[in-house]
Amino acid sequence: MTFDDFDFEYELLDGLHAMGFDHPTPIQVQAIPVILNNKDLIACAQTGTGKTAAYLLPILNKIIDAPDNIRHLNTLILAPTRELAIQIDQQIEGLGYFTGVSSIAIYGGGDGAAWSQQRKALAEGGNVIIATPGRLIALLQMGEINFKNLQHLILDEADRMLDMGFYDDIIKIISYLPAQRQTLLFSATMPPKIRTLANTILQNPEQISISVAKPAEGILQQVYMVYDDQKIALLKHILKEGDYPSVIIFASTKDNVKKLNEELKRTRLVAKAFHSDLEQKEREEILREFKSKSLPILIGTDILSRGIDIEGISLVVNFNAPHDPEDYIHRIGRTARAETTGTAITFINDKDLRKLAAIERMIGKEIPKIPLPAALGAAPEYKSGSTAAAPQKRPAKKKPFRRKSGPKPNKPPQNPSQTNA
Repeated sequence: MTFDDFDFEYELLDGLHAMGFDHPTPIQVQAIPVILNNKDLIACAQTGTGKTAAYLLPILNKIIDAPDNIRHLNTLILAPTRELAIQIDQQIEGLGYFTGVSSIAIYGGGDGAAWSQQRKALAEGGNVIIATPGRLIALLQMGEINFKNLQHLILDEADRMLDMGFYDDIIKIISYLPAQRQTLLFSATMPPKIRTLANTILQNPEQISISVAKPAEGILQQVYMVYDDQKIALLKHILKEGDYPSVIIFASTKDNVKKLNEELKRTRLVAKAFHSDLEQKEREEILREFKSKSLPILIGTDILSRGIDIEGISLVVNFNAPHDPEDYIHRIGRTARAETTGTAITFINDKDLRKLAAIERMIGKEIPKIPLPAALGAAPEYKSGSTAAAPQKRPAKKKPFRRKSGPKPNKPPQNPSQTNA
C-alpha cells in the first residue's frame, strides 16, 4: 500500500513525495480512513510508529477542502511539552508545504516577544493550533481565542499529559470548544485513567491498538548490574570504547542531569544537560545542535522520552532505571526509529530488581545481562527469575590481616619431646 491509495489531494501528496514518504506505517493504514470518515478515535501505538503523521495527514487533507469560514482555528492539538508542540508544528510545515495550511505552536516559558508573536499569529488566523494546556488556558481566559469554528480536537501523548497532572486543564479547555467536533486521542499506553478521559470527551469512538508496550525490533537491549558508585566509571567506559555518534542519557531528576553533565565534562566528553531550569532559547539551541549532530551527547529526564523525534540516535543509556515500564519503552524508543537500529543500555543497581522484573514482564522477554568490565569490581548478583527478590547487599570487602601490637607469642614446640623439657 502507498499514500496514493488514500486519495489525498495532490498538494498533500506533493509534500509527501518531496519528503520521500511512499508507504504508510501500520498505525497510519488503520487510522487515516477512520479520521477521513469523521469518526472519533482512540489510537494506542508505541513511540516511533508514525502516529503524528497518522492524524496530521487526514486533517491537512480535510482543511484543504474546507470552506474559508471554517479554516480559521480549524484544529486544536494539545501536547504535554513545548518540545513536542514545536516538533508537531515543524511536521505540519513539512507535510503541508504545498497545501497553504498554516499552524502555530503555543507554549509557555518564552519572553514577552514570544507571547506577542503568538497573540499576533492567532489574530491573523492559523488553521492549526498546537498548544500546551497551561499557556492555552491563559489565552482562553483573556479572550484571545474563539474556537466557535473548531472542527477537530487532537490529544497527542494523552497518557503523558495525565501523568503531568493536566486532566483538569484538559476538561477546562474542552468547555471552551464546540460540542460538535471530531475528537482524536492518541496515546502510547492505555491505563484506566485514559479510558475515563476518553469516555468523557469522545463520542462512539473507533479504537485502534498497534504493538502496545513493545520496543522496536531494531533495538539491541542490554542491562548492566551495577552499584551506584560504579555507574560513572561504567558510563565513561561505554562512551569511550563504543562507536556511538549520537547518544541520549536519561537520569531520574534534573539535579542528577546537572551532576552527570559535570562528570562527563571533566573527562572531555562533549555533552550538554537538558532540563527545565534552562531558558527556552537555550533548550531550543541544544536540540538544534543535537539534531544536526554537532552535539554528540544529550543528558535529560523523561521529558526527552516524548519531547523529541530525531532519527539517527545510536545509543540510549538509562543511567537511572525508569520508575514505570512504560517509561522504559518511551526512553529506548528514541533509538531505532524509522526502521533503523540502535542500542539501549540500562543500569540496574541492587535496589532496582523489581523495576527490572516489571520491564521484562511488559516486553515479554529477559534482557541480556552484560558483565561489568573487570576493573570496576564485583557487580550485584543476578539470577534468572530472581528479579522480584528483595534488594541485595553488596558483598563486604575482606580486610587485610594485621597482627595486634604486643609481645610475640612463643613458638610452638617442634616435637612432642620438647613439651616436658
